[in-house]
Amino acid sequence: MKKLRGGIIGCGGIANGKHLPANKRVGLVEMVAFCDIIEERAIKAKEDYGTPESKVYTDYKELLKDETLDVVFVCTPNRSHSFISIDALHAGKHVMCEKPMAKTYAEAVAMCEAAEETGKVLTIGYQNRRTQEAMYAKICASEGELGDIYFAKAHALRRRAVPTWGVFLNEYEQGGGPLIDIGTHALDMTLWCMDNYKPKMVVGTTYRKLADQTNTGNAWGDWDPKEFTVEDSAFGFVVMENGATVSLESSWALNLIDAVEARTTLCGTKAGLDMMDGVRVNGVKHGKQYIERPNMNGGGVAFYDGAGSGAPEDIEAKMFAEAVLNGTEPSTLPRQAACVTRILEAIYESAKTGKPVMFED
Repeated sequence: MKKLRGGIIGCGGIANGKHLPANKRVGLVEMVAFCDIIEERAIKAKEDYGTPESKVYTDYKELLKDETLDVVFVCTPNRSHSFISIDALHAGKHVMCEKPMAKTYAEAVAMCEAAEETGKVLTIGYQNRRTQEAMYAKICASEGELGDIYFAKAHALRRRAVPTWGVFLNEYEQGGGPLIDIGTHALDMTLWCMDNYKPKMVVGTTYRKLADQTNTGNAWGDWDPKEFTVEDSAFGFVVMENGATVSLESSWALNLIDAVEARTTLCGTKAGLDMMDGVRVNGVKHGKQYIERPNMNGGGVAFYDGAGSGAPEDIEAKMFAEAVLNGTEPSTLPRQAACVTRILEAIYESAKTGKPVMFED
């Protein structure tokens, strides 16, 4: 199979921890261009994942001038996701943009429109859809085993695991804290399983209750309260057009014992499903309550095209490359990701104003 020529913009943690190693394992994209505002990072990424002929840039616009590039990975802070992705699409590149899609819904819509105008593939890095647990939940929901899913929870709770590197604590660069960082994964997974992208009303609350503490017991060392300009917890209550309710809980630092992240709970008219201890399906059979625990250790089950066994980020990378090569769907469609951004933005707005946010369409 033909290899695509790829470039990456932003050579920090998510690039080196996810996209570059995943694409190396999958083997469908040859990385030949590396860009970062800190040149040393781009050089190091080239040494680890590039070819001897790979080029290094500090200006992403210079990278986009390379007409031989097929695909571009956008791994910059959230503030620049939209305009870099739009520029890349108009430069004739297919784009994988890391989550969240953008800081605002307007920016996300502009990205969708750019992809539709150019005919290029745009996808967003919600790799948690491709865990075995999430794919099992998706097939249960899509085949009607749960019935009408009318209540769901999106879980993204950490006890004391605030990211202290990069710009995670910077509201200007990121647009928010745990809600836009990890809450976005849980919400995306939940909406995807429900196949419901029509929100009607959102109520949200955000808190900055623990950010000024010291001797924090944080998993990655104490944070600097002066740099902590985002919320440490956020919660949302979403009512969909069809009457379904989604509860979203997200936190980097919360005084609780049962911290769970990138999990969903689905409650339907026929059965329920959660990911609190592997996958658990619950319901009533022959007049008795039951709980089923499918064995998620088995591999190789292709629930649908492009989704077999393997690391979630590898499946995501493979689906993106195959979307470009074969015209199949990538892991995440841009309009789906834009809906996630729309809800997150509404939670922040509701928390700020103290009022619910109603959607007109």
